[in-house]
Amino acid sequence: KRYKSQQKDKELIAIQKEQIEARSQEIMDSIIYAKRIQAAILPRESKIKKLLPDSFIYYNPKDVVAGDFYWLEEVSDGILLAAADCTGHGVPGAMVSVVCNNSLNRAVQQMGITNPADVLNKTRELVADEFNKSEENLKDGMDIALCKFSGSKLFFAGAHNPLWIIRDGKLIELKGDKQPIGAFEKEFPFTSHETEIQKNDLIYIFTDGFSDQFGGDKGKKFKSANFKNFLLQIYHLPMQTQLQELTTMFGNWKGDLDQVDDVCVIGVRI
Repeated sequence: KRYKSQQKDKELIAIQKEQIEARSQEIMDSIIYAKRIQAAILPRESKIKKLLPDSFIYYNPKDVVAGDFYWLEEVSDGILLAAADCTGHGVPGAMVSVVCNNSLNRAVQQMGITNPADVLNKTRELVADEFNKSEENLKDGMDIALCKFSGSKLFFAGAHNPLWIIRDGKLIELKGDKQPIGAFEKEFPFTSHETEIQKNDLIYIFTDGFSDQFGGDKGKKFKSANFKNFLLQIYHLPMQTQLQELTTMFGNWKGDLDQVDDVCVIGVRI
């Protein structure tokens, strides 16, 4: 009886294991398909090369799908470019990214808004409208750096995230406002920055995933100051070489530790 009971238990465990494996595979297949959908909303490489030929995008999701995304749009008076970091990562972050990406598209493509600060103001309104349809009182949204290249001028607005210009070995920072795209108690209009850009200026926008990564000998964060110094060391290199250097540095710094967040870094040489 004991032997038969043990055999039944083994058979039951085997069946349960098969069911779990089948369910896990089904979930993974769904996530992989979700990745294909998310990839479809990102700008095509051919479009990036056409509009920003001397540039790179380092995009390194933490999971199969990501909360970070990059965005590019040609408008009547220039080129809009953004690096965005939505609430969370993985599947929840990816779902928020679709809402935020769609809101950016509506603000620019349907409503014809091209000034970065005005785009962010309208995008915040559209994102809030989407989440207010729910009774769950959602607080999701995104941090973003959004700039527009228009002739010799650069326009910028940011939700938390800044824009860096490296010129002749010196770094100039345009700071984002300390508020997100999404629910916020003390909401105010986004600040519009305008500056002249010069030939060979390096423009960088990014999310916080690179500087927040733990690693190194002491397992500490990379931090923004080290990120600045690293870009100042490599800015003179060709853009594809910079991409390789960023990829190598991130991998070396992270080592055997887990990646803590999605990473997106965009560089453009004028």
